[in-house]
Amino acid sequence: MLEKYDIEVDMAESAEQAIDYLTRHRPDAIFMDHLMPGMDGLQAVQVIKSNPQTAMIPIMMYTSQEGELYVGQARALGAMGVLPKQVRPVDVSKVLYELHLLPDRRDMTEPALQPVEIEGGVPPTRASDPVVARLDSGRRIEAMLKEQALEARRFIVASLDSFAARIINDVRDVFPSPPPIELPRPPIPETRPAWPWAVAFGVACALALLFAILWSLSREDLAKSRAQIASLTSANEQLNQARTDLLSTVKDLTAAVAAIPNTGGAAPSSAPFSNDSNALGSHTEMVPYGELPFDRGRTDAFRELLLKLEAQGFHGTLKVTSYAGIFCLAGNPADGFAPAPAVLAAVKCDLLGNPFEDSMTGQQRQSLAFANLVAGVRQRSAGQILVSMENAGATHPLAAYPARNETITAGDWNKAAAANNRVEFVPEPTPAQ
Repeated sequence: MLEKYDIEVDMAESAEQAIDYLTRHRPDAIFMDHLMPGMDGLQAVQVIKSNPQTAMIPIMMYTSQEGELYVGQARALGAMGVLPKQVRPVDVSKVLYELHLLPDRRDMTEPALQPVEIEGGVPPTRASDPVVARLDSGRRIEAMLKEQALEARRFIVASLDSFAARIINDVRDVFPSPPPIELPRPPIPETRPAWPWAVAFGVACALALLFAILWSLSREDLAKSRAQIASLTSANEQLNQARTDLLSTVKDLTAAVAAIPNTGGAAPSSAPFSNDSNALGSHTEMVPYGELPFDRGRTDAFRELLLKLEAQGFHGTLKVTSYAGIFCLAGNPADGFAPAPAVLAAVKCDLLGNPFEDSMTGQQRQSLAFANLVAGVRQRSAGQILVSMENAGATHPLAAYPARNETITAGDWNKAAAANNRVEFVPEPTPAQ
């Protein structure tokens, strides 16, 4: 379809090949499939948008997935929109116009005007006849307006046709039309028969029953959707409350550690750093499920800690370690996983783990801002401060997981998982010589 519009098309067999292709080429647009061997489409969009060199390339998803949830996920990661697998040429044309990949079809060339001989043999010039020039400009403007009106009508009609065709296909998929019934042709009686009225009454009753069934199904689907939304909202509120409680506990613990007096005699605040790991203590930042470990709030905490260490003359290594929580998840590999509803029993989770954490490599765990901050530490501190980054996985949980039984809910389990999904900053001073 794209090559019919004289567009040069390059193809990649997988997301990894596409990312390697983007290191050497800069296309005007990317049409990204969802299900591919290896990295899927949403992960590829996240990688492309996280790279400043390729972040401005528009991406259009091309998938069989439907629904507002998938469209919202694709747009949140940076995709412009979603094209269905049963795509029509008019949909492709509309997307290409939005991407500004189709040339302007208006013909702006001026018509060649032939001078007319008048009495005396002197042809008139355009400058000597302003009325003719104004009429000629008016005709061109009128022609341009008519052509634009026709283009707008074609686009609107094509869009309405595409929308109507999608609705008809959806209705046919849900309620396939029954095969036509051939009724035997009755002999023509001399008097008007009564059976047409009976047939009409039967058809009316069948239509009324069909509409009643459709109405009942629609109410059931609406009730299920509302219940799912309420469950997801409740789970989100519980997770946010758990995160708030954990952050408050960590801050209280940090304040308590800082308030412990130094029995050996504390130095004044203006004194240089004592090179004692307990003088500052470790710092912990929680990581919500689905976020990069080294990004957002962890970047700000890392920057503040570096400034504090530089001000105190710290000399040593700042150890940055990420730990993964084991979450109770609902979903499937095709559509992705998300934290299960809080009221669901923990034994009924579709998956117990952290696929988002497992799918990332070392470079993918940190944002560009975090990586730039780490790269500049050695130069800013003149080699006094070194940064060591490590991924410890699910080892050393901070909070104990409850026993999985019928009484433990997904909310109870994910509360412990959220506490264990964290990043720790530990300054380790160089021993004095």
